Amino acid sequence: MTDRPIDTDTYALKSRALAEVAAPDLPYRPPMPRAYRPRIGMIGTGGISASHLDAYRAAGWEVAALWNRTRAKAEERAAEYCPSASVEDHWQRVVADDSIDVIDVTLHPEHRTPIIEAALEAGKHVLSQKPFVTDLDEGQRLVKVAEDHGVMLAVNQNGRWSPHMAWMREAVRAGQIGDVLSVHASIHWDHGWTAGTPFDEVQDLVLYDFGVHWFDFVVSLAGERVESVFATAAMARGQANRMPLLAQALVRMEGGQASLVFDGAAPHGARDTTYVAGTRGSLVSEGPDLGTQSVALTTGDGIARPRLEGTWFNDGFRGAMGELLCAIEDGRTPDNSAGGNLATLALAFAAIESRRSGRDVKAGEARRLPN
Repeated sequence: MTDRPIDTDTYALKSRALAEVAAPDLPYRPPMPRAYRPRIGMIGTGGISASHLDAYRAAGWEVAALWNRTRAKAEERAAEYCPSASVEDHWQRVVADDSIDVIDVTLHPEHRTPIIEAALEAGKHVLSQKPFVTDLDEGQRLVKVAEDHGVMLAVNQNGRWSPHMAWMREAVRAGQIGDVLSVHASIHWDHGWTAGTPFDEVQDLVLYDFGVHWFDFVVSLAGERVESVFATAAMARGQANRMPLLAQALVRMEGGQASLVFDGAAPHGARDTTYVAGTRGSLVSEGPDLGTQSVALTTGDGIARPRLEGTWFNDGFRGAMGELLCAIEDGRTPDNSAGGNLATLALAFAAIESRRSGRDVKAGEARRLPN
């Protein structure tokens, strides 16, 4: 203790009034290729494919062929989104079509690996639905196949182009808040709609299939600074799902920390809040759901509130494919490359292993999705 007078406002954690300042103009909107207009083939036309197709139609991209194990589902999708597309009886015909440049694989992970490999070997660029693979070594092998055949392999990590996540990521990349010190996301919503669906068979549904978006967000900001994670999960009282709807993760990172809270059993008052602290400022987004978010950037100059355009569904899907198309056009590695996405999966797999083992797990230690 000292005799120096105490600043009671600071001691009581009171905030000061801040000046309103103009928000920086950041490239957060889904990227669009300048002139490249490939023909796209889609393999798998299940529920999520509607978001892909709607986004591609809005962007003006041609989907030339569709395949699904149940042909009638592919025909329904074609009739609604791309009437001129052919509907094939075998996925191999989509891959073998010389007029198709890009293959969008939307199947579940356990079915997509041989299709991705065949498409890459046929010289097609590939966008894989997330989560990319269930085995990091298998993922690295597919990345090598793409490199060997001179094509690009990207992952539909669509949350990267949700307006609020995209704006915050670009603000960090532009140095608006200095070095990242912490990332904290708290999501409260009702995921009970998955009860009785195939999702209810997914082990660690919330940490794996849903939480991967936020593990990806942390990795996109902290990169190689991510070290390890400790995670837990719990069954919510009264939940109908077979799998836990509550989960949380504490991430260790060099010179910082991150926390993710997933309350997937909140039937009323949904809320999504993300806070990113840096050495020169902070970012916060909040709103009643993932599609309705406001963002604020606070620095020594004041507080900036950008007017965001778009929504996660379906701008996120347009962003994932658009980034791949731009990378092909520019001859560069896409921001959502499969190679880069392996760091996201390494953190997600470590979180699941931590939940099951009850210990802190280093990112990359769990080489495959734990059983």
